[in-house]
Amino acid sequence: MRNTTQHNALRAAIGIAAAALVATPITLSLSNQDNQPATTPITHTTAVPPAPPAADISTYEAAGVLMVGVNNYDDALNVLNQGAAGIFIGSWTDPALIQQLPQLKEAIGRPFKVSIDAEGGRVVRQPALFGNLPSPRVMAATMTPQQVQNTAYDLGTRLHNAGINVDFAPVLDLDAGDPNGAIGDRSFSDNPTIAATYGAAFVQGLADAGVQPVLKHFPGHGHASGDSHTGDVTTPPLDALLREDLTPYATILQHCQPAIMFGHLDVPGLGDQPTTINPAAYELLRSGNYGGPPFTGTIYTDDLSGMRAISERLPLPEAAAQAIIAGADVALWIDSSQLPAAAQALTDAVDRGEITAQQLRDKAIRAQADVGLNSCSSLR
Repeated sequence: MRNTTQHNALRAAIGIAAAALVATPITLSLSNQDNQPATTPITHTTAVPPAPPAADISTYEAAGVLMVGVNNYDDALNVLNQGAAGIFIGSWTDPALIQQLPQLKEAIGRPFKVSIDAEGGRVVRQPALFGNLPSPRVMAATMTPQQVQNTAYDLGTRLHNAGINVDFAPVLDLDAGDPNGAIGDRSFSDNPTIAATYGAAFVQGLADAGVQPVLKHFPGHGHASGDSHTGDVTTPPLDALLREDLTPYATILQHCQPAIMFGHLDVPGLGDQPTTINPAAYELLRSGNYGGPPFTGTIYTDDLSGMRAISERLPLPEAAAQAIIAGADVALWIDSSQLPAAAQALTDAVDRGEITAQQLRDKAIRAQADVGLNSCSSLR
């Protein structure tokens, strides 16, 4: 881990870069001149193999692409002091942390994300603080798009005023029928046009309130078999997703680019790995081959620790590293205890040449950018 001076320099650099980044990616180059090995004369005649090079990136820097759930203030302070990109507020999180966020931000002294799940219906964390919303299915059935936009704005205002700047919502998955299924009433509709219309309204409301919306679960969980919380999930083939499940993404991303969360989904025609660790899935989105414009914003993974579709395949540190290598900008999970191991897995990946230190630094900058907040105003 770097010393305090290096940490402060990194914090300042990321803060400057994140403030400047709106639509154009910025490349930050940080040198590591003070870690160069000393040269010692060799007096033996026997050839001595060179020592392996020191890591090109510290675990503190590597943690800048990792976000974890926290229990309380001390837990949050600990992970952020290790360099984490941000924290996730769960149902189990001590509500007192919400009131302590200003103190936490002052103590850390650099930008970081504070995220939450607030979709409406059965997925609203900390409802005692932020209230309850109807499920997306009920919203689409009983409200106009403008009313949904207003509802999302009211929610976003409460979140923003509390210091939360990322909401993992709205769900763009299409409703496959069972209201109590993995998606069910978390979806606005089984109709791609309706799902896009109401999803766009929710995006607009959050963005207007200053909260980063996150579309999920790319490339589409609604018609998939199973529940990724409990086991493997398989979607219809890619060509079927392109006809239906991906069209809400294409519609919304024509107007703005909020962040996107990838699901742990096996997609026939897109390789044999879950999408969170599948480079082909990230290329599908980044290239525009999903049917919309090339995506340049922030990509989060779904929870890597509590969902068996991924946790039964890989241990958490390896899953986090593989997701970042495959194309994610931020690996997300709900247990803070494995942050050091995941950061170490990333520095080891740099040493092996699987990803470069500069790529990790670029992702860390993108993780802090308020992508989408200033560009959604044209979405109506």
